[in-house]
Amino acid sequence: MHPEIEPYESGTLEVGEGHRLYWEVCGNPEGKPAVVLHGGPGSGSTAGTRRFFDPAAYRIVQFDQRMCGRSTPHASEPGADLSTNTTDHLIADVERLRVHLGVERWLVEGGSWGCVLALAYAQRHPERVSEMVLCALATGRRAETDLLTRDLGALLPDAWARFRDGVPESDRDGDLADAYHRLLMHPDPTVHHKAARDWCGWEDALVPEAPPNPRFDDPAFALGFARIVTHFWRHGSWLQDEQLLRGAGTLAGIPVKLIQGRLDLGNLLGTPWQLASVLPNAELEIVDAGHRAAGALAEAVAKATDTFR
Repeated sequence: MHPEIEPYESGTLEVGEGHRLYWEVCGNPEGKPAVVLHGGPGSGSTAGTRRFFDPAAYRIVQFDQRMCGRSTPHASEPGADLSTNTTDHLIADVERLRVHLGVERWLVEGGSWGCVLALAYAQRHPERVSEMVLCALATGRRAETDLLTRDLGALLPDAWARFRDGVPESDRDGDLADAYHRLLMHPDPTVHHKAARDWCGWEDALVPEAPPNPRFDDPAFALGFARIVTHFWRHGSWLQDEQLLRGAGTLAGIPVKLIQGRLDLGNLLGTPWQLASVLPNAELEIVDAGHRAAGALAEAVAKATDTFR
């Protein structure tokens, strides 16, 4: 991992429908442009991901996707309207930010949901992507969200029972993301904050190798995060099933580094190997790590970006 650094420039960008995105730039103003697409969806950017890049070599761009982090409005606000927060909106936002910052082409880095958004953006705008570094791999398939909301209950029965029982009994055999979203959008704070705690408790259970995420202790963060992720998952992330795997051929000519933790429970679907088999210029590295971009996984990402500087 590279040293901790602070932004030398930051601001907000109006992207339409009343949304303003927080963005920041770190590293070398004359360096190779790189953009970080954070996970969740709804996690917001963090200072730690700046350390994936050599600050002497890269111009590192981070931003908070719609309705999370320091972008406004925030999904935790009363009466929050998520209807203009979709995958297509986020792809367009990445392009608006690229133009705003005067970037011709950039390396795209993303993990987990950020990997999904990175693939969707690159397939829409391959001419704007110089390289890709993707970790905690996902493609936005229904099978992946079904695994995370239901199938892993077989491995984590106690935690999953608590998660399932957080919704009304009539909803427990259906789409749990949809059921939770209805509770999360309920106007009663007692109802929506409990649903946020229950959802985020399950999120922590899915990463058994790591301590609980401290950001979930913030009720506003937990509520906004849970609202956004359930909003996307209940709509299949506005992607046709396996769309990003089928469209991988459009990325021919773009070097791609894929990094996956051996202990990541998402491995049960084989997503890393499926991606590596369809991306024309991909190299897959498996490391002894889980889903969160820390430790060996984060070090492997930093090593991957070093190869492109």
